[in-house]
Amino acid sequence: MNINLPSSPEQLPPLVLAYVGDAVYELYTRLHLVSKGVTRMHELHHEAVACVRASTQAQMVRHLAEMLSEEERGVLRRGRNAKPGHVPRNADVVEYRYSTGLETLIGYLYLKGERERLDHIFSMLFRLLEQNGDERG
Repeated sequence: MNINLPSSPEQLPPLVLAYVGDAVYELYTRLHLVSKGVTRMHELHHEAVACVRASTQAQMVRHLAEMLSEEERGVLRRGRNAKPGHVPRNADVVEYRYSTGLETLIGYLYLKGERERLDHIFSMLFRLLEQNGDERG
């Protein structure tokens, strides 16, 4: 799909990048679960929620940060420091900001067309999730 943006991903506000990144993260998560053979809807939903919640994403950022380039760490930091309109009641503010940073990075890479890098990052994220037992499968 050819995406015509009004400006380059570098110039988009971090929360716009996070908005796109949230959808991309959700899609990668769903595809990962289906590829693992999870087929029951209740189980798909339960495992997807465990993967996409702010606390899980924040934990993944802490492990992933050292593997990122300087540019990627800068994008993540921009997202983490962005001021969201609100924080969900069930989320810790610090965790929510880290998860927003991760979603900002994912949206940025997606809009730049860096699919290979996204695949690599998600393979690391899913490996970490499985090692930490956050994914039940």
